[in-house]
Amino acid sequence: MKKNPYYITTTLPYVNADPHIGFALEMVQADVLARYQLLQGKEVFFNTGTDEHGLKIHRKAEEAGVSTQSYVDGYAETFRTLLPLLNIWDGITFIRTTDAHHKAAAQELWRRVAANGYIEKRTYQAKYCVGCELEMTDSELVDGKCPIHPTYEIELIDEENYFFLFSKFQDKLLALYNNQPDFVVPEYKLNEIRAFVERGLHDFSISRMAKKMPWGVPVPDDEDQVMYVWFDALTNYISTLGWPEATESFTSWWGSTELPNAIQVAGKDNLRQQSAMWQAMLLAADLPPSKQVFIHGFISSEGQKMSKSIGNVVAPKDVVDTYGTDAVRYYLLGALPSYDDGDWSRERFEAYYTAHLANGIGNLTSRVLTMVEKFAEGTIPTKTGKHDMSAYWTEYDRALSAYRFDDLMTHLQQYVGHLDAYINTTKPWEMAKEGKNTDEVVYTLAESLRMLAVAHLPIIPGAAESILTQLGASDIRTREWCGLLGGEVVVKGEMLFPRFDA
Repeated sequence: MKKNPYYITTTLPYVNADPHIGFALEMVQADVLARYQLLQGKEVFFNTGTDEHGLKIHRKAEEAGVSTQSYVDGYAETFRTLLPLLNIWDGITFIRTTDAHHKAAAQELWRRVAANGYIEKRTYQAKYCVGCELEMTDSELVDGKCPIHPTYEIELIDEENYFFLFSKFQDKLLALYNNQPDFVVPEYKLNEIRAFVERGLHDFSISRMAKKMPWGVPVPDDEDQVMYVWFDALTNYISTLGWPEATESFTSWWGSTELPNAIQVAGKDNLRQQSAMWQAMLLAADLPPSKQVFIHGFISSEGQKMSKSIGNVVAPKDVVDTYGTDAVRYYLLGALPSYDDGDWSRERFEAYYTAHLANGIGNLTSRVLTMVEKFAEGTIPTKTGKHDMSAYWTEYDRALSAYRFDDLMTHLQQYVGHLDAYINTTKPWEMAKEGKNTDEVVYTLAESLRMLAVAHLPIIPGAAESILTQLGASDIRTREWCGLLGGEVVVKGEMLFPRFDA
């Protein structure tokens, strides 16, 4: 059993289009949380991957004139390239729902849910959004269209399928939300899903006729049906752990009913699926629920919803190639609201970069290292003094525990401003001219910069590692003051974040 485990997963994006900046946001948020827990000394299981079944994908492959397997293979690789592009922790697991083990796990989950009496066969008549792969009610449609996928025609389905008896889980889900008042973050999203469940749950179809939609996981003991994509895809969160065979691994990472451990990060369009449908499926199979679901908002582009027809879709590779990985991560975490929708704007990006990277931590790093060179001959002075950093780290922990990435970035930016003010107040260059000893000031600045670098390791890992290296402190990652002992040789490098006009 793991002694101090932490499990975190993103959703699995559909492989029916190239990745956009919205999923990059989710990846970076989850990566920050994973890296933060690693810094705390925890063992981390970080999961992502691709969702590769369903009607939407099958039709896209037909449109492209290729086999569906070839189609998903190509897109899965495209999504896999996001990992190095965004400097995602290299210990991450990447699962595909076409993996043989995953398909076997989905079938086993089906068998357990069926054995417990929560699956039955009946006629399915519904309005269906292929874009969402969800049944839609009239009240959810806007002018007869899905508000999220208005370019898709709502389809009418009339066939015999298997149903998951979702209606039987109203009380159990409400008890889950009441027993875990922070089960969904932010709180208003928990209130939203609670209200949805309180209005009454409807059983939903979890299979399709194979002759109409052959691209899916076969239903156990019924070759005429394949699994509905959500039943199949959601299982990835546990199949990635080796479930059902690897029971010890599953219990170690996922946790138990008494001590749930799994953290899920998802967009607001996944609220129902992650915090109600998936939890009900787990309960139906006698498996522990998740510990917490964090819901983030959407990203618009220059004030408009991203759309291929408009031509304003923001591709992660394009912006990383232009601005660099750390700069993109920094903007996603700090310039966008953590709980609500945000906007990607080139003008705003460049202004934010200039204010907080070029003129902020980048400039501060250059100033501090230059002072060590000028006033201490390039060597960190002997440690001196003791600063109480408890409030600094308490606020850091509070922000990340609440998934308030925007608050975290503001907190760190304020500390950068505090150090700039300290330099301007102490004026070590004047102290040196007057023959005064600058060791205490220089050490304080160097150690404070080290603290900033450690705090930024989950956020902008490339730049943070560079700062530690330049300070001669690559292995000094403690939160305790006086981590620098003195005597470390500073090797100043190039500007971390050059100005755009440089």
